[in-house]
Amino acid sequence: MLHLLGREKELFTDDIRNHKEKLEKIVSNSRFLVIGGAGSIGQAVTKEIFKRNPKKLHVVDISENNMVELVRDIRSSFGYIDGDFKTFALDVGSVEYDAFIEADGAYDYVLNLSALKHVRSEKDPFTLMRMIDVNIFNTDKTIQQSIKKGAKKYFCVSTDKAANPVNMMGASKRIMEMFVNRRSQDINVSMARFANVAFSDGSLLHGFDQRIKKQQPIVAPNDIKRYFVTPKESGELCLMSCVFGENRDIFFPKLNENLYLISFAEIAIKYLHNLGYEPFLCKTEEEARNLAITLPDEKKWPCLFTNSDTTGEKDFEEFYTDNETLELDRFKNLGVIKNKLSFDNNKLDTFVSTINNLKAAKKWNKTEIVELFHEMIPNFDHKETGRYLDSKM
Repeated sequence: MLHLLGREKELFTDDIRNHKEKLEKIVSNSRFLVIGGAGSIGQAVTKEIFKRNPKKLHVVDISENNMVELVRDIRSSFGYIDGDFKTFALDVGSVEYDAFIEADGAYDYVLNLSALKHVRSEKDPFTLMRMIDVNIFNTDKTIQQSIKKGAKKYFCVSTDKAANPVNMMGASKRIMEMFVNRRSQDINVSMARFANVAFSDGSLLHGFDQRIKKQQPIVAPNDIKRYFVTPKESGELCLMSCVFGENRDIFFPKLNENLYLISFAEIAIKYLHNLGYEPFLCKTEEEARNLAITLPDEKKWPCLFTNSDTTGEKDFEEFYTDNETLELDRFKNLGVIKNKLSFDNNKLDTFVSTINNLKAAKKWNKTEIVELFHEMIPNFDHKETGRYLDSKM
């Protein structure tokens, strides 16, 4: 996978090696709950914990099928551990999950990897409201449960898009960070911001795999460049932040010669070359669909590379803002944002009550939610183009 991203070396090898013994000792003597553990990042984190022999590892995810694959993957790769390893197909927002926590809930580390992560989730007000529930309210709920049950640490994933957000997904994660900061008075918390996870479920790169399997055109923007980490690197970053992060720390990957911007179109070309195909550039969707029937027999693949014009696309990626304090000398390839205890209690409470009132009325629109987000993040630079990814191949 690394060569498809234009690099040869994993990002965090040195940091993992430098902290190997301490990491293994802490994990092997601890109890873990991984929420959203069957997603791409969640699976990666779960495997990083499992292979270090934890005393207890419970995994929760709403996707029953992905959970089955996680268990098969772990058994096939690592086998078994002496500790308690169980999976639970539960919705974190449900009463069943609450009963599950009440029945046990004894964990040292709680890691929340669940999220609505796609920019396309802001296309309608109903999916957008679910994104608020998953990214913000479920996070606040599970932190409070962790406090009640005496967990020593709570970790959750933010996103690079939370730094100076321009889309509702990134803004929801920025607001989530505010709620997490408030709870840091009662429990140690840490987070991680990182880039796109290459070939993660639902990502554009994962879509390349699907298009090949279904003999369909490859479509990608040629003007958008992003940073990419592998699933394994995402798991290592999350575990390092969870175990070694101090209260309110946010970990991120340092930029160096192994982490640089690359366009989706460039990766598509490398991906096709890796499979033995030459990309054939098309001018329209119709041309690409038609050629997908015949071109593969000639070891060519139809591609449509266009400029991006959809809502929520950020012109550039950043892991931190100019106003945030950084610690860059603790790890070789991991940077740390150092946050002080700082939150506006009235603003957070107003956000909760406003959302609850909208849900109680069972009637809301996107404009109301965007305005509420602007109140929470005054410099929120939301870009509305009227076009969304669902309108494209």
